[in-house]
This record gives sequence, structure tokens and C-alpha cells, in this order.
Amino acid sequence: MEETYQKLQGTFPVISLSFANVKESDYPSARRKICQMLTDLYTDHTFLLDSSILPKRDQEFFQKISPDMDDLYASLALHHLSKYLNLYYKKKVIILLDEYDTPMQEAYMNGYWGKLTGFIRNLFNATFKTNPCLERAIMTGITRVSRESVFSDLNHPEVVTTTSEKYEDAFGFTQQEVSEALKEYGLSEKEEDVTYWYDGFTFGRRTDIYNPWSILNYLDKGRFSAYWANTSSNELIGRLIRTGNRKILQVSNTRYIHCK
Repeated sequence: MEETYQKLQGTFPVISLSFANVKESDYPSARRKICQMLTDLYTDHTFLLDSSILPKRDQEFFQKISPDMDDLYASLALHHLSKYLNLYYKKKVIILLDEYDTPMQEAYMNGYWGKLTGFIRNLFNATFKTNPCLERAIMTGITRVSRESVFSDLNHPEVVTTTSEKYEDAFGFTQQEVSEALKEYGLSEKEEDVTYWYDGFTFGRRTDIYNPWSILNYLDKGRFSAYWANTSSNELIGRLIRTGNRKILQVSNTRYIHCK
């Protein structure tokens, strides 16, 4: 299997972007930041303009991508870039979108959910559903957004969550991988302490998954700390608990989250 993956590695054009930094307090700022990210992608691919493979109409579209572009160009930006890369490389593209849900969390917290979801829905539909040049795509995020919102036009994605058995050992380091890493760093005698600090995550049927960020930081610094707790915000959870109904409040009062 590894040999098969090695033969595929580097053979497909890839479009990679992350919405992790789209944390604006208003819709115009959030929209502009996303458009700036799309513009940066096009800037990274200006070699396509110099290759003479793009018809004049596509060259004109390419040059209209900017932070101030209208919704039509923004929604079609990744769709068209996929087509251009397909023309150049003669292969369909792979699209990787990390933290797709970050701007939507901010939109919910700051009162512009409706405006942003309309914009994102059109972008996702053109990019992931009506894109004939797409080989496959992966979207990652910590919040599952319902199909009734931004995914209402995407009726075919495969959703993999913490309860899914598929890829259950791919969301973190397994016990064997951690043991081998500790041995390589001469820290095998600390394995019991490492388990106490960082083990316990459950994915599918696996209950021995370690948080990669915590393990890498421990191996690098050689001391125990709650590294993962400082990498994300719980503001959305806090808002839902404070404004939720009695059932949610009862659950929050009887359970706790163990952050490792």
C-alpha cells in the first residue's frame, strides 16, 4: 500500500488553503480576507498566464481575481483555477481546505452568519460539486456544520467524525508510534507519564490515540505541559452553554472536558 501511495505522491496538482486566520468581527472584513487568500493563490500560479495554454477569455478572468472582486468571480475562483491546472498538467486537481469552519464560527459569534453562509455556499458549490476538474477534496474542521447551511448544495460529501471507524488511527499518534518516538529520543522511562498526560482520545473504536501537537512539543521540550489547551478557542462552546436551554445547562453541569 505504501508503495502505491509513493507512486502517486507528487503526480497531481494540488490547491491548498486554510481559513484558520479568517477571524474577523464583521462580514465585509471576512469576505475580503477570503478574497485576498484566493488572490494569493492566483498570484502563486501566474506561470499559467505565461504558458500560453489559457484562452483569452480565461486570461481575462484570471486577471480579474483581486481582494475587491465581486461575488461571481469569488465563487468561481477555485473552480476556474482547477480548470487551468488541469489544462497545464493534464490531470485533475486535489483540493485541501483546512479549518473551513473558522470563519463560520466567527460569523455566528459576531452576528453575520446569514451573509457569510450565502457567500460560502456559492463558493463551495462551484468548487466541490460542479467542478469537473476535481479529482478529490478534503475539508477539515472541528465543527460539523449542518447540511441545511453551507452544505445544502453538497449532497455527496463523506463525513468522517470522531465516532467514525474509517481513518480512526489517522487523527493522532497510536500507542505504538508514541512508544517508538520516546525510544528514539531516549525517553522510554517516561512512557507511563506521557500516557497520563496525553493519552485517552477516542476515534471510532480506538481509545489509545495521542494528540500529535502535545507529543511533538514534549519530545522537543522534554517537559510536560497542556500544550493543546492553548491552541484553540472555546468561545463558541461557552456561548452555546450560556444561551442554551435547560437540557444543555444540565449536561454542562454534570460533565467536564478533559483537555490533553
